[in-house]
Amino acid sequence: MKTQIFNSYSDFLSRTDKDLNGVSPSFSKEHPNYEKENETNKACWNCFRCSGCFDCSDCSRCSGCSDCSGCSRCSGCSGCSRCSRCFDCSGCFDCSGCFDCSGCFDKKGLNEEQIKVPTIKNIHQSIYEAASKKDALDMSAWHKCNTTHCRAGWVVTLAGDEGKELEKETSTLFAAMQIYKVSSPIRVFPPRFFDKNEEALDDIRRCAEEEKKGTK
Repeated sequence: MKTQIFNSYSDFLSRTDKDLNGVSPSFSKEHPNYEKENETNKACWNCFRCSGCFDCSDCSRCSGCSDCSGCSRCSGCSGCSRCSRCFDCSGCFDCSGCFDCSGCFDKKGLNEEQIKVPTIKNIHQSIYEAASKKDALDMSAWHKCNTTHCRAGWVVTLAGDEGKELEKETSTLFAAMQIYKVSSPIRVFPPRFFDKNEEALDDIRRCAEEEKKGTK
């Protein structure tokens, strides 16, 4: 499948041909052979050495795949570099290298009935408003300081004391995933929490715009 350079992840999502692969300008410079490396891929974003992208049994090779619509075994997981084969980690505390997300509550002696998940009104718009400010988003750490967080860090922070308590009892990743899940039908898949700053903000913006359209 052909691969094209897009200025942003949002532009990639808006492409007419949904089978087309996409790379960012910075990625194309880092990987000048991006066209050849994506010849057998379909609907991939910033992928390299992803052999075929039709069998996600070894997704650790897929660096930042954003749309696995062509993967026969990756049922919707948008970006498999962290969560191999995971589609909905509703019970997982740590998705790093996870192959089976069932029963992860038991790892910390908790169950779903013991977990109180707070909601955030217009969560995607709220996250974008906070994260889009200068130096407010840093995807290298969950929380860098009181005014700088990663995507998951902002979700937990904006959820207030209940968000912080859920984070303390579980993990930042788990807390953010659950808060997103109960606050909006617009899905945010686990690997999106490991994007680079530019890609993360693009996806946060996309979700906010989608949410805004739905509330009109």
